[in-house]
Amino acid sequence: MQTVLVTGFEPFGGETLNPSWEVVKQLDGSIIGSGLVVARQLPCVFGESLRVLDAAIDELNPSLVLAIGQAGGRSDITVERVAINVDDARIPDNRKQQPVDRPIVADGPAAWFSTLPIKAMVEAMREAGIPASVSQTAGTFVCNHVMYGLLHKLAHGSGMRGGFIHIPYLPEQAAAHPGAPSMAASTVREALEIAIAVGLEVQTDLKLVGGATH
Repeated sequence: MQTVLVTGFEPFGGETLNPSWEVVKQLDGSIIGSGLVVARQLPCVFGESLRVLDAAIDELNPSLVLAIGQAGGRSDITVERVAINVDDARIPDNRKQQPVDRPIVADGPAAWFSTLPIKAMVEAMREAGIPASVSQTAGTFVCNHVMYGLLHKLAHGSGMRGGFIHIPYLPEQAAAHPGAPSMAASTVREALEIAIAVGLEVQTDLKLVGGATH
């Protein structure tokens, strides 16, 4: 049986919970398709997040790695297409670090593309009645930092596939942010189960429109 590593973050930015970890921890030990899911929490800290992720990958040797993060203000499940080689933090991380215009990997490529079947994942979620889309930016905070570092590691002959998915606030968080969209934890969990199943099964992504005009 294949191992699937799924990660979520600790709370940050004044929140008391992070929906990524609240949902991801529910998947720990699940069998989805041909994969056994192992969940790990990442610190919302530049540098340390990648050290924790790298150690988990080295320990588990997973076939598939899905990193999940909170995107407060987004209304749907957004499967990220690309990570860019820059840290440019609008707010401090959980250790008060706030890098500006700093490369994640010195002399690394400008960007890495997800190796997940991102459009097949989005299509399967939509078919299940879950709002989902391809995202063209993972931001420049710790989520992008992790996505870039993950893909940089996997690009060097590992044979693993990986990428990043952003999820909305949970309803209990949105209650403190009037007007902000949210999604129930049960719906997010179903979306991630679909993403894992598709990631294990689909080797060649679908040719569907997933672009944006701005």
